[in-house]
Amino acid sequence: MHYLVTLAYDGSKFFGFQRLNEKLSVQKVLEDALTKINKKDVLVKGAGRTDRGVHANGQRISFKLDISISEDGLKEALNSLVKPYIYIKKVQVVKDDFHARFNVKKKTYLYKINLGEYNPLYTDYIYQPEYKLNIDKMKEVAKFYLGIHDFHNFVSGSREDAKAIIYSIDFNMDNDILIITFQGKSFYRYMVRNLVGMMIEVARGKVDIKKVEEMLVSDKVISGYTAPACGLYLDEIEY
Repeated sequence: MHYLVTLAYDGSKFFGFQRLNEKLSVQKVLEDALTKINKKDVLVKGAGRTDRGVHANGQRISFKLDISISEDGLKEALNSLVKPYIYIKKVQVVKDDFHARFNVKKKTYLYKINLGEYNPLYTDYIYQPEYKLNIDKMKEVAKFYLGIHDFHNFVSGSREDAKAIIYSIDFNMDNDILIITFQGKSFYRYMVRNLVGMMIEVARGKVDIKKVEEMLVSDKVISGYTAPACGLYLDEIEY
């Protein structure tokens, strides 16, 4: 049977989502647990490959099992093996041709920034800048990102095609925590962190907003700034 699983994890405890030799990754923990349940090797397909230190509230994975097990039974069995830093939120049976990554229609990412007093408990979970940020400037930068663009200057590594569409970018405050919500079809490696990074550089007065516009329209490689991984969350995947 084929399954789709929704899960959350604490990215500070892993070397990213993707299996990397013997380093502890989310994929490795999941595949090891599923292999134990299935009695045969299981390969997991993730909706997105979060980097080291990036968290997830609603990551999705799909896989095939040779055994037949109920959705509730699989959820219980998996959670007994993957906790405490991974938690299975939902298990669904899906069609055989379903693919967690290729069937995605929309992804939502959150980036969290503490604008208040420093809190050591936030260290691995919320970015805490040591300078003031002009939120209005961040919103101005965000407007440039909306729509379809070639984001090659906001992506780590080389790609043949870095075009993507961002549907919306919203700013909300939760007490002293600024939460920036990105919704789009595809996000490439380091892309959200680089988008936020340039917001921060403009907001603290380090660069002119014209550089952001140039990064989006120029064919040249223009370096920017990458925001820390701790503030980023893969929040939701829609199919």
